[in-house]
Amino acid sequence: MKIKVGFGFDVHQLKEGHPFILGGVQVQHHSGAFGHSDADVLVHAICDAILGAANLEDIGHHFPNTDARWKGVNSLILLQECVKILQDRGWILGNVDAMLCLETPKIKPYIPQMKQRIAAAAGITEEDISIKATTNETMGFIGRQEGVVAYAVCLIERR
Repeated sequence: MKIKVGFGFDVHQLKEGHPFILGGVQVQHHSGAFGHSDADVLVHAICDAILGAANLEDIGHHFPNTDARWKGVNSLILLQECVKILQDRGWILGNVDAMLCLETPKIKPYIPQMKQRIAAAAGITEEDISIKATTNETMGFIGRQEGVVAYAVCLIERR
């Protein structure tokens, strides 16, 4: 059996008054991530991990921020498209392990719903998705609550 791993990273600026979407879930907070789509940093990192594992470039290549079709799009749609691209090339997604880095808000209460939505979009089980969070110990742009970062790894295997 042929398997590969992929790594994804994403960062978005936080702006007052914007909705904060993480893992397809709107998180209650005074500011939210800003970007061309819904700026779901967690899903974007997962998409890049999936595309990278199969050597299929990155999320910006497939869904450029210069294309009006993707303006404000729900990032779970991008995830569905990435999984379809993967499957069209003979691969299936095995699992995802992701890490969010932000000072606030605490996201632990949102993780079950994030896993549910990501699993549904990716066509895998919630047991195949791990989501963790950490702070930056008040250091840097994350510590100053100016941005949010997500990292993800995934495993894919040949069908």
